[in-house]
Amino acid sequence: MAKRASAWAEGLLGEDGTNLSPRDRTNTFELFDDIAGNIIEPAHFDPLWLVWNDGTLRDLAGAIYDERAWDNMPILGDALEDAGCQDARLLDHCRGGGPHTRGCWVVDLVLGMK
Repeated sequence: MAKRASAWAEGLLGEDGTNLSPRDRTNTFELFDDIAGNIIEPAHFDPLWLVWNDGTLRDLAGAIYDERAWDNMPILGDALEDAGCQDARLLDHCRGGGPHTRGCWVVDLVLGMK
């Protein structure tokens, strides 16, 4: 674990050992947030949502993942809410501006990868 954390921390430094620009640092942290989410207080996910509307959530999340169709994240948020989700962290993450990438914690959660 320390080795992984160390490599991640080193990724915040430039080749010459200086810090990344504020913009690059912000992008790095935004992507980290997209992948990790809130690791201190995880969002509530009810597995019963997966059977809602003949598995629409899993199909939608799978398409977003396979096609890298991150612009469909708000649709996933709407579908989660229609399935009964009221967790603001899940809904806000889907409806937020991103950035999103493969490994997005919400998509992975729906697909059973987390």
